[in-house]
Amino acid sequence: MLSELDIKILKELSTDGRLSLRKLAEKLRVPIATVAKHVKKLENDGVIKGYTLRLDFDKLGYELTAVIEVTVSGGKLLDVERTIAKNPCVQAVYDVTGGVDVYVIAKFKNRGELSSFIKGLLSTPYVERTNTHIVLTTIKEDFTAPIFRSSANSTLKT
Repeated sequence: MLSELDIKILKELSTDGRLSLRKLAEKLRVPIATVAKHVKKLENDGVIKGYTLRLDFDKLGYELTAVIEVTVSGGKLLDVERTIAKNPCVQAVYDVTGGVDVYVIAKFKNRGELSSFIKGLLSTPYVERTNTHIVLTTIKEDFTAPIFRSSANSTLKT
């Protein structure tokens, strides 16, 4: 169970993962030792898995975002998902319900990279078929935790 302070710490770190413990303590008006103890516990408990950058992929030359549906056979779903997840172009792998088994979100610099990825995916044992969707416009891409946002229904009023 996360405390109110834990949630405040996570919110601040999700906005700026480079905040020092001192700055974090100042912002939250809490002793630095308390913040350090909470951060260490969040790390040890696996709530904080690491610290990373948020990148603008377009500025890095990754012009294509693909959403790829994958159908897997032979009871090897987790093996296939783990194999897919190892590819550096892959941003997310989701084991889903419905007509397909897996959704993959991946970024590519060009059509050639995407083509190679799909051909490699189709040659992977137990991958039956794929269906690729190309993202035309990214309206929102935010992988911060939903605990930092208000209710989903609050913004759906028209």
